Amino acid sequence: MARDAPSIDAYGDGGFRLSGVRHEGSVLIVQDEAHPWPVTRVADLTPESLSAVLGAGAREVEFVLLGMGAANALPPKALREALSKAAIGLEFMDTPTAARMYNVLTAEGRRLAAALIAI
Repeated sequence: MARDAPSIDAYGDGGFRLSGVRHEGSVLIVQDEAHPWPVTRVADLTPESLSAVLGAGAREVEFVLLGMGAANALPPKALREALSKAAIGLEFMDTPTAARMYNVLTAEGRRLAAALIAI
């Protein structure tokens, strides 16, 4: 992987394996560091749930790759507006697709955050 970004080795059973280490629940990866993320469903998505991304700013985070769970869904308007105001892009898709896309994009050296709802 480019940089020191953790790789997503596996997902499912309510968590992720990142660089060989199991993480229970949803995860937020910002500035190449993985953190537990309390979001468990689309209804939990708020600007506050991505405060670490917004705090890092557009110089550090080009866009957020948002894994919406088992199925894709439109993120809440307030979240989309907060990211737009901060000049941070948003790509959203189901979590399996987001996990695979994250590995490809970090290998390319892209400055992204990943917010992944566990399935």
